[in-house]
Amino acid sequence: MPVLTTQVKTDKSVQREDSATQQHGSNTTAKVTLQSVSKTYANGTHALLNANLEVKKGEFLFITGPSGSGKSTLLKLLYGQELPTEGEVIVDECNIAGLRGDRLSLFRRRIGIVFQDYKLISQRTVAENVTFVLQAQGYTRKEIQRRLEPTLKLVGLLSKADCFPDQLSGGEQQRVSIARAIVGTPPLLLADEPTGNLDPDNSWQVIQILQKLNSFGATVIVTTHDEQLVRRCNHPVVQVINGQLSRK
Repeated sequence: MPVLTTQVKTDKSVQREDSATQQHGSNTTAKVTLQSVSKTYANGTHALLNANLEVKKGEFLFITGPSGSGKSTLLKLLYGQELPTEGEVIVDECNIAGLRGDRLSLFRRRIGIVFQDYKLISQRTVAENVTFVLQAQGYTRKEIQRRLEPTLKLVGLLSKADCFPDQLSGGEQQRVSIARAIVGTPPLLLADEPTGNLDPDNSWQVIQILQKLNSFGATVIVTTHDEQLVRRCNHPVVQVINGQLSRK
């Protein structure tokens, strides 16, 4: 994502990542692999059964299926909130199950996550919601401000920087959520039903932003049950039915 590349001086691990991005460019992409992955919860529910999947670097992939089919579980496996019962989840040649503590935290900095219910902090402005994670990661105030403006411009919310979430429409709140997810220039962006609470016009606007990020080189994985939206986009699709994956 060239408009957001940067150098950071306060966090050595982030500094190394950004340096590699500047030198090679292709570091803004990520490859995702699931190898014979099953996920069974303690109550016996099978969320995924022997799932195999490969998402190429820079790909835009839709994951579809009815509610409860395992779509959200799949995304949680990709950022380490859930661990597989069997099999391996690999992102950029890193086995997620082997990450703990600081290593998992550093890994998650390379993933942007967009949720259906926005998860914004109501007492913070748009700008504060977007920059909250960067502050926690030790970015300098100058660097945070340098990243903030192009990010808000990208999602069309620069004029709303000082507004609070309850002053925004649902579509605008979702765009704040996207801005928060991408301000750290992650190579992998996961969006869990990002249009589930939006009308068709706002849904399409959100998808267009995700497509623009994909054009910058980010790997984008979107779960949705909106078949009409999927057909309109003409991106690769994986369907989840009863915990099993199939390419459509």
